[in-house]
Formats: sequence, C-alpha cells, structure tokens
Amino acid sequence: MTTFKAVLWDMDGTLIDSEHVAVDALRAALEEAGIPPIPDLLDRVVGRSADELYRWFVTDFGLELDPVSWERRKHHHHFAATDRIGAFPEASAVFRHFDSIGLPQAIVTNSDRLIVDTQLRLVGLSRPGLLTVARNDVRHGKPAPEGYLRAAWLLGVSPSECAVVEDSPSGVAAGKEAGMSVFIVPHAPGTVSGAPRLATMDSLRQLIESA
Repeated sequence: MTTFKAVLWDMDGTLIDSEHVAVDALRAALEEAGIPPIPDLLDRVVGRSADELYRWFVTDFGLELDPVSWERRKHHHHFAATDRIGAFPEASAVFRHFDSIGLPQAIVTNSDRLIVDTQLRLVGLSRPGLLTVARNDVRHGKPAPEGYLRAAWLLGVSPSECAVVEDSPSGVAAGKEAGMSVFIVPHAPGTVSGAPRLATMDSLRQLIESA
C-alpha cells in the first residue's frame, strides 16, 4: 500500500465551487468581444489553462484582443460575481482536517494567481504558509505535469508519495503524468474518468490516514 506524505489539491471544481462563475465570465467577455455563443462551453473549457483557451479563441473564433486586455475583461466579470462562489463543504472539511494534523498540502491550479488568492481568502481556506502553484508559476499548465511536480518539489516529497485530488480530465492527466496517485472527487462531472472516484470525501481521509 502506498504511504502518502502529501495531498495536492486542484482548486476550481474540487475545493471551490467556482467553475460556473469562470465560465459565465468567459461567456460575457466573449460576447463583449463580438464572439458568437460557443455551444457546450462549460464542457469545452473546464480544466484547460487560460493560455490554451486564449489561443483557441484567437485561432478558432477570431478573438482580436491582446492577452492582457482579454484577461482584464474576463477578470472583471469573474470578480463581479464572487458572491456566487463557495467552498465544497465536504472537500474543505477534509482539507482543514489534514491541515490540523500537519499533513503537507498544496493547491495546484490552472487559475491565475489573482483568482487563486482571492478565492481562497473568500472561502476561508487561505492561511499563512499555504503552498499554492498557480498558472503564473509554471511554463505549462495542466494537462502538463509541471505544476504537480513543482508542488512536490517545494514540499520536499517524491511524486510517488503524493495523492492528487482532481475533478477534470486535464487534471487527472497531469497528476498521472507526474507519477502520482490521482483520485476524483465525488462531485466531479460523471464524464470524468481515468482514476478512482472517491465514494465520499471522508473516504480520502481514511485512505490517507490508513496508508
């Protein structure tokens, strides 16, 4: 049985219920830029990095804004809807429990640093010394493994000793490519596969503490 020395969490859709806000912000920003509605936008963007999405919008839909202007527009709509963002209670409870027993943890996300810091404070998960790896901190976001490998290195543990908690196909791919054990949260969409799905969030606590 694997002995886990650290837990690495995805943020949006895993710890924090925020993906609906992010996608609505994308829709509003695209509409302002004159881009027609994109069918199945949620399914097509969840788990993908902002850089990848920007290139997609430019190449396939003719987005003409420069990257900085695009991010500003998108962030404007995102932060205007922070009242709709909250933590997933069961996941955040397990996160806090691991904190209380001193288990090393990190948050690894494709979100921008500004969004990471704001959302973690908003839902009460921010604390001094919390290790977070945002999209700004790596060359390549998920599904590349760089973010998870960086988190393991910063925590001083080997990849094989890390449990990754995810909700998206790109996140599952990133964790597996990093050589880590990946688990899918119970509240992830039913289409996410490629790793064991937790029956409950408490089953993650039992798995980590029994290893």
